[in-house]
Amino acid sequence: MADATQGATRGTSRGAGGAGVIGGIGGRLVRTGTTALGRIGDMSVLALEGFRRTWAVNSWFWEFVEQCWFLARVTSLPVLLVSLPLGATVALQVGDLAWQLGASSATGGAVVVGLVREVAPMASALLIAGAGGSAMTSDIGARNIRDELAAMEVMAVNPIHRLVTPRLWAASTVAVLLVPLVIVAGAAGGYFFNVIVQGVTPGAYFDGATSLLVTSDLLVTLLKAWIFGFIAAIMSCHYGMTCQTSPVGVGRAVNRSTVTTFLLVFAVNYVITMIYFLAYPPRTL
Repeated sequence: MADATQGATRGTSRGAGGAGVIGGIGGRLVRTGTTALGRIGDMSVLALEGFRRTWAVNSWFWEFVEQCWFLARVTSLPVLLVSLPLGATVALQVGDLAWQLGASSATGGAVVVGLVREVAPMASALLIAGAGGSAMTSDIGARNIRDELAAMEVMAVNPIHRLVTPRLWAASTVAVLLVPLVIVAGAAGGYFFNVIVQGVTPGAYFDGATSLLVTSDLLVTLLKAWIFGFIAAIMSCHYGMTCQTSPVGVGRAVNRSTVTTFLLVFAVNYVITMIYFLAYPPRTL
């Protein structure tokens, strides 16, 4: 009778479509409401709890290294394959317009500035969310439906500190490291079209970029990439820990985390760019 009561209680607590998230500073799995405001609060709690034990590096360092290696492995080649044609496409569009205006030498500056300010952090964030974040969601979701998270709590191990904290830092770190790769690959694609195809001199291609870019542009780009990687990790861990306890629920959690991350990244990018341009107006040649 007691076993049947416990089974019914477990089935009720795991029902309601997996609504809610991890709540409570102690790291216990608590099911809460499904309202938008409630989810924002749950994600904030998850982020703060993930940062709370950041100083205890010895408890999550090797998981952090493993996650960094995994994210770098699954995103490095795709980011190159995306950045090369992207840089060439931007150079094609900007170069054609600049040629009509008689300013072909300005194409290189426009391409590199666009890559540094906008394309690099966005590309790294989208790849982190699409390739790495989906894997994070499925991994944590699989642990959730196998009751591994509950088992960790029984053993007095906080699943947020052990699983979420290293993923937060790994996604943010790899997102920052992907930025130079996107810039170099995109600039190489633009260089091929603008210099090899259109015949602009290499000096003119790079001179415009060095004249327009300032140090704060790169710093803000790295900050964007770090924030975007953090958002991707939070969304992935949140949806993985609150998915329905079934294989279908894990698949839906992966889809939702990816779409939500994309929307948040675009919105946050707009806000940061607007604030930065108001504080530091763009330079002119």
